[in-house]
Amino acid sequence: MRRALIRLAAASAVGLLCVAVYGAFRIWQQGLQDEARPAGAVVVLGAAEYNGTPSPIFESRLQHAVDLFHTGNYRFLMVTGGKQPGDRTTEAAVARQFAISHGVPANQILSEDRGRNTLESLDSVKSTLAARSITDAVFVSDRSHMLRVLRIAKDLGITAYGSPTTDSPGDSDPLHVVEITFHELGGLAVYFLTGNSPPD
Repeated sequence: MRRALIRLAAASAVGLLCVAVYGAFRIWQQGLQDEARPAGAVVVLGAAEYNGTPSPIFESRLQHAVDLFHTGNYRFLMVTGGKQPGDRTTEAAVARQFAISHGVPANQILSEDRGRNTLESLDSVKSTLAARSITDAVFVSDRSHMLRVLRIAKDLGITAYGSPTTDSPGDSDPLHVVEITFHELGGLAVYFLTGNSPPD
């Protein structure tokens, strides 16, 4: 019996390792693809901001989304992100101001400012886009985040494409890459097992 349990535990560990390796492969396979194309909106996922100033990672996302919008292939630019404890403003408000200061007309900016995680934000994105009869969008986030974003968006019924940032500060730091890969593996596991999303 003891040998059988040891074999079962070993087989389970090997199985989990294989799933993790495949998951990491899929995260970066998707993250290295740019699927940008004409759509109803370009949607940028929120990230940390500091007293109204976007963090370097958030600024990288915003600049990429603004550049896409200026190609003329989108009706709207949609910004997302709520407020963390202690914040005086929302990620979406900071993103909106950034977009306006970079030439995006205010009447072409849509906002979602209540989401505390990816799932909550994308659920609000779906409702906002549907109210304008928009069913497709290009999503902007970091490379590591794209697989989870697109999976959730598609599960919500959005025709979703990914256009990840290519100059996110964290991508040049190997330790950060390992950390965010484990974070995304955990996020995907929570989503597949419970249908929920962990805090971003």
